[in-house]
Amino acid sequence: MVTLAVELSASRLLGNVFGSSNIVWANVIGLILLYLTAGYFIGGRWADRSPYPTTFYGILLWGAFLSALIPLVARPVLVTAATAVAGAEAALAIGSFASVLVLFSIPVTLLGCASPFAVRLALADETNLSRTGKISGRINAISTLGSLLGTYLPTIIIIPELGTVRTFLLFGGLLYTVALIGLFRHQGVAALRWLWMPLVIAVLAYLVLSGPLRPPFPGATLLYEKESQYNYIQVQEDTAGNRYLYLNEGQGIHSQWSPNTYSDNHRTWSFFLTAPYFNPAPTTPVDVKSIAIVGLAGGTIARQYNAVYEGIPIDGIEIDGAILEAGARYFDLNTMMMPGLTTYAQDGRYMLNHLDKKYSLIAVDAYRPPYIPWHLTTVEFFQEVRNRLDDNGVVAINVGRTNADRRLVDAMTATLSQVFPSIHAMDVPASFNTILVATVQPTDSINLVTNLQDLPPDAPELLRDSLTWGVQQLVPTYASDTIFTDDHAPVETLVDSLVVNFLLSNDLDNLAQP
Repeated sequence: MVTLAVELSASRLLGNVFGSSNIVWANVIGLILLYLTAGYFIGGRWADRSPYPTTFYGILLWGAFLSALIPLVARPVLVTAATAVAGAEAALAIGSFASVLVLFSIPVTLLGCASPFAVRLALADETNLSRTGKISGRINAISTLGSLLGTYLPTIIIIPELGTVRTFLLFGGLLYTVALIGLFRHQGVAALRWLWMPLVIAVLAYLVLSGPLRPPFPGATLLYEKESQYNYIQVQEDTAGNRYLYLNEGQGIHSQWSPNTYSDNHRTWSFFLTAPYFNPAPTTPVDVKSIAIVGLAGGTIARQYNAVYEGIPIDGIEIDGAILEAGARYFDLNTMMMPGLTTYAQDGRYMLNHLDKKYSLIAVDAYRPPYIPWHLTTVEFFQEVRNRLDDNGVVAINVGRTNADRRLVDAMTATLSQVFPSIHAMDVPASFNTILVATVQPTDSINLVTNLQDLPPDAPELLRDSLTWGVQQLVPTYASDTIFTDDHAPVETLVDSLVVNFLLSNDLDNLAQP
């Protein structure tokens, strides 16, 4: 139970700074398995040389203590790494990542020693080999049941309620208690000499855990910090009163709120306002009747659409309910400010298929390399999106790229082309984002220019400004040979290659761009 809890908590401990891409997961799982392999081998030999319960409980005691120690020792390294990631110091960030993984080597190896040692002790008094299979099978069954508890308890209940560090401390404490009771049964009061271990953990926890894991950016104030079931969430406010939503390693602004204005300084979100105006002119605000947003986050897109189309029905889908709570508290993501808003804390594809409605626009803002839900990139998904659009509907998607690598944009263009007749693209300035717009009807990019020219004089300035920028940032679209399907969607492979090429390039100075 503790081994699996440590493994899953390790992914969150690292994910808070380095993200939760499959590269991070592969390193965590691979090295944990390596440490367990060493533990099984060492544990078997150790058990044969010292087949005593006191040795067994001593191994568990040290495994528990060192497991609880991991996040406390790692915390200063992770704080340094968070600064390195924010400052695009690749060497320091990678070094910190490796350092934290090394911290798991001894405790996980000790935990791996437990299973062969337990089998050896259980068979110590057996003279009849006919019971060997029964005993080892029972131990393996109990071990697997513990693994199930160690899988579900941290991810579903404990991490969202207590946070990652306290999850380590809780499971380490449980194992420590079991081991101390076992030693007490064999050694009596002599076992109490190990009480120094929880005292050390308590003192270190008091000294180390003060302050946020990732300090706010220079000049900003941290308003909110929480670990949810899915993300490490921060809300920061700058000196001008603008609020920003950061997730996990904090390399992207996921939502923005500005006091007394809906402007986002031409960041990604305002480009979504252009999407309906790729339809033939004249397209007017009354033609936009309802929208759905997959990847609502703090609701910047919803807030801007509500500003232009007051009271428009908006269905916002966000898998992380804690982000919706932060949005309601800090980003006006509530029905008081947006009467037409309905939010759903659910997977985007699942929820969209359960909303029996037609929309003028479906906005997909759930991609950010290297975190791309592959099931939201496929031909089948876009066929489902098409079924939810009205006759003049459009879908707008935020796709990541680098200055020199547009393979993901081209692959998404090819995939969208299997369902929609026309695809348009706008590169968001000073960013690594391209907005792709696909239309149900055949359309031409010149429609955006014409609709901008035909806007009535009293059109909202936010809409006019967004269309102006959209026209200026239009770029040609190119479809690659890669088409994502439910059966074959190598999104992770493509994104991993994109990220590696980026890190090996000389473009690191642009890493922290919004």
